[in-house]
Amino acid sequence: MTDDAEERLAVAKRAAREGSEVAAESFRQGIDVETKSGKTDVVTEADRRTQRRVIEVIREEYPDDAIVGEEEDELKAVPDEGDAWVIDPIDGTNNYVRSIPVWTTSVAAVRDGDPVAAVNDCPALDDTFVAGADGVRRDGEAVSVSERTDPETFAVSPTFWWDFDRRDEYAEVCRELVERFADIRRFGSAQVTLGMVAAGSLEGAVTNVDPNPWDTVAGVHMVRQAGGTVTDRHGDPWRHDSESLVASNGEAHEQFLGALENVA
Repeated sequence: MTDDAEERLAVAKRAAREGSEVAAESFRQGIDVETKSGKTDVVTEADRRTQRRVIEVIREEYPDDAIVGEEEDELKAVPDEGDAWVIDPIDGTNNYVRSIPVWTTSVAAVRDGDPVAAVNDCPALDDTFVAGADGVRRDGEAVSVSERTDPETFAVSPTFWWDFDRRDEYAEVCRELVERFADIRRFGSAQVTLGMVAAGSLEGAVTNVDPNPWDTVAGVHMVRQAGGTVTDRHGDPWRHDSESLVASNGEAHEQFLGALENVA
């Protein structure tokens, strides 16, 4: 841990909380929806307002740190050196605009490319996930990854989203998962999903899709701090620039890797 990790965690908590409060003000209020790169890649003014508030809180304490954010003109890649923050104002915007409560404001503090503190604040679920030096807490209570060892009892998630020209891959991943594990879930928010892995509600989450850092860095840190394993599809340790993601409770991780082995 870095010398100021606790201070950075405190700022991450405040930034995520105040940002999520901004997002919550417009939830289920008929907010206008725009599209970005495709029909399912949506954004709202609430995303922008929330990101601005998160950045304001961070800048009050760390005015010179790099900021990686999904919206507007912030950096889109995590620097390998120095201090940075990775934020997603509303992870799960498609849920948000459909009045589904599974979404979160995500804030992670990073040093030299590695997360040192992370918070996912989920106001519509009344849950807050915090990863600090002493592990992971959900709503103030310590949590850890699931202790299940039998894959036939695992609940797992095909996370992220496959675009229309990659739905065959989505179908193949789902087929592999349902053949290997007890059941699958898909929640529409990668950060919430990774929080569920960290808290033991799910045994794993996988994707062969290249993940964005704002969708992953905080949640990956939570899974690892909670005792889980996170790699890319080849079994190499996951980094912010990895081209796939496999997160598990560490039991039968090879089964999760196998689920992606034959997927393009």
